[in-house]
Formats: sequence, structure tokens, C-alpha cells
Amino acid sequence: MREIPPLSERDCLYLIERYKQEYNYPIHVHDACELNFIRGGAGLQRVVGDSIETIGDLELVLLSKPDLEHTWLQNGCDRHDIYEITIQFGRDLFPEGLLHKNQWAPIANLLERAERGLAFSKEIVLSVYSLYEQMLKATSTFEQLLIFYQLLERLAQDQNARVLANGSFTHSKMNSDSRRVQKVDEYIRQHYFEDITLSDVAEVAGMSPVAFSRFFRMRTGDTFSNYLIDMRLSSAARLLVESNKLIADIAYQTGFNNISNFNRLFKKHKSLSPNQFRQAYRQNRKLL
Repeated sequence: MREIPPLSERDCLYLIERYKQEYNYPIHVHDACELNFIRGGAGLQRVVGDSIETIGDLELVLLSKPDLEHTWLQNGCDRHDIYEITIQFGRDLFPEGLLHKNQWAPIANLLERAERGLAFSKEIVLSVYSLYEQMLKATSTFEQLLIFYQLLERLAQDQNARVLANGSFTHSKMNSDSRRVQKVDEYIRQHYFEDITLSDVAEVAGMSPVAFSRFFRMRTGDTFSNYLIDMRLSSAARLLVESNKLIADIAYQTGFNNISNFNRLFKKHKSLSPNQFRQAYRQNRKLL
């Protein structure tokens, strides 16, 4: 479902504080970026792209990419007084010329990572709550905006923030200043459904397999094999959401030649079987 956000074209941001009795809004997309704080929502189910997780008592998630599917669902949460603060804003709040300045580099990086959804650590959530209080007490929208910039700067310092959705699901390219990594990433995207090996991608990078393996892990924080599996699984997740193809056909189309292995890996990485993942989206997704 495409939601029309309450953020107007003439406003920099929209802020709303509320207690919610139930979370039953379908999976949706909208043009605005969103920073969502939830307290007392342990047991809620968060859906961001191909990431479906049960949340704890404190939740703070930033979404900076238009058309990224997301929602929070009641799931196993039995509370009906859940506290939520939602801030919506447009990417035009940060002109490209501004984000290229040194002082704004941390926020630029924050927004890039949040294109796949970014969940912040409990420690940072607790440390920034006072800024939320200041925003709610602000006597003008301009004061709110200045505090919001401070809030983003603090969030950019969270070393334990987790990216939620896979880049293959969100159609986001790898963010790296290494041309070799970018070249390899593009090659994997074009051939992930084939039987590609470490030697194949090492040759693309112009390195030996051993040297490339060390280089890739240092640059991405992941092994080549894990990166390839994640890309295949997230491409499969996108097909589960957007097509009626048989699960076996999707498995083979995304590079898995063994359906049992596909089911096992999908359940391990997504915490749901392929069929459960598809049903979760279909039950909570409405198209207009």
C-alpha cells in the first residue's frame, strides 16, 4: 500500500507523539523518510524489506529510502498502551552540496546506511531520548528542526546500529570507496544465479583467491560465500513477494540447485520458511 504521508511539501519535518492500542497497519511504502521510536512494544513484529524480526521493549529505526516496504505488527505483544514518536522528513532536507561537506559526512553516511533500514542499539536509544523530549517541548518548528539535526548527529555515532534489509531486496548497490569492491559487487549482481566461485570473482578483481578473500572481508566485513548467499536469498525474497512462482522455481532461478538447502538457508537467515515469508507479506500487504 502506498501511504500519503502527513508531511506537507512546505514543511521540513512532521512530528507526532501518541499511545497506540494496536498495530495492524498493513505493509506499506511512502515517499518520506521516517524515524520511528517505540517504547513498551516488546513482542511487536517489525517488517523492513526482507527483514522480519520481533522487537524488544525499546525500538528506534531510521528509514531513508522511498518505497522501502515496512510496518510494525501486533504479533505477540499483549500491551495496548504502546508509546510511539514518529518523525517524517524529506531527503531534500539535506541538499547534496551540504552532505558533501566534512562536517556533514557522518549524517550522509547515516542516511546511506538507512536506505536499507537502520535499527539503533538500546544504549543510543536511551542516550538520545532527552533530545526527543526537547523536540516535543520546543516552542517553534525551527527549534524542532535544529534539535532534529542534533539527534541525527548523535545517531550517526552509534557503532552498533544494524542494517536490516539486504541490498538485493531494496535494489541498493554496495556503498564502498573501493573500485575493486564495486566492480566485484556489480559482477555478483549480474551472475549470482549462476555457479560462480571465489576464483571467478578474484579474477574479476585481478587478485589471487587467497588475497581477494582477505581483501573482500576487510572491505565488507563479510566473506564472499556469505555475501553471495545473502544476495541469492534476498533476490528470492523479492520474488516471493512480487510473483506467484513456485518456491522450487524461485530457488533454482536464484542460484540454488537444491530445494532442501534453499529452505534450510532461508529459514536460518530470515527466521521464516519461504512459504511463511510469502504469507507474512500477503496477509499484511494491500495494493491500491
